[in-house]
Amino acid sequence: MPLTVAVQMDPIARIRIAGDSTFALLLEAQARGHRLLHYTPERLRLNGSRVEAMAEPLTVKDVEGDHQRLGEPKLLDLSSLDVVLLRQDPPFDLAYVTTTHLLERIHPKTLVVNDPKSVRDAPEKLFVMDFPELMPPTLIARDRDAIEAFRAEHGEVVMKPLYGFGGGAVFKVGVRDPNFGSLFDLFTTTLREPWVIQKFLPAVSLGDKRIILVDGVAKGAVNRVPAGDDIRSNMVRGGAAQGTELTPREIEICRRIGPELKRRGLVFVGIDVIDGYLTEINVTSPTGIRAIKRLGGPDLAVAIWDAIEARRASA
Repeated sequence: MPLTVAVQMDPIARIRIAGDSTFALLLEAQARGHRLLHYTPERLRLNGSRVEAMAEPLTVKDVEGDHQRLGEPKLLDLSSLDVVLLRQDPPFDLAYVTTTHLLERIHPKTLVVNDPKSVRDAPEKLFVMDFPELMPPTLIARDRDAIEAFRAEHGEVVMKPLYGFGGGAVFKVGVRDPNFGSLFDLFTTTLREPWVIQKFLPAVSLGDKRIILVDGVAKGAVNRVPAGDDIRSNMVRGGAAQGTELTPREIEICRRIGPELKRRGLVFVGIDVIDGYLTEINVTSPTGIRAIKRLGGPDLAVAIWDAIEARRASA
């Protein structure tokens, strides 16, 4: 049965479709006969009890530079729709959090993917701390004495903003690093929240594996290998994508976290694993499905829409 689907995302005209997971989801939705609508987060609003957005009809095609057509915008009551895809990119700031509060008012009558309350309650670098036995040693702090003690115990570490994204401001700090004091001052003056300090895993040079889980089940993966002069494997930072298979340890990680993801309504999740250690659980706008397909893996947009349609049918 055709569904009416709105996507809340950054302006679609600006995306690079070759690696964009949201675009892959839109292509698959259109192929299934679903009606597509597009709006950007700043056009979402709460009018009394109505959650509304100025949204345009959308058609897509897999042609770079000619990938979208938008119709005339129209004010919509989002509670009249079947599905809203919550897919704008981070930063996960108060603007992002506010959209989850608004969308929570229409979910699950209108199915929001991922569940907006669960997105709000599961920041990527905090939610993962629910599974410390699967992780490398990790500290969330901004207290210098605590950080110094952690470094003394674990040696080389990675420091990164708690609400950072896309590999931005990720630093490797050596055991006796003359830059640590300046880096600590920089983080203290630019960030009000704590930050992440994590034991450095040298095997990151062999890759940081992105594993996609759909309704709590592992469906595919891509290995992202950092450039030779960088520790960051994010493809937006120059990381190279490679085909891969899951190891027994990675299968066990997915088995352990999968039921909780499904319980929370986190339909589309991307986890990051380095050398058998879980480092992040990405729930806001995970990526990777186009790279997986390009490297010979399954088309995970199919699995995601199968899961969405199953949830709609059981509502």
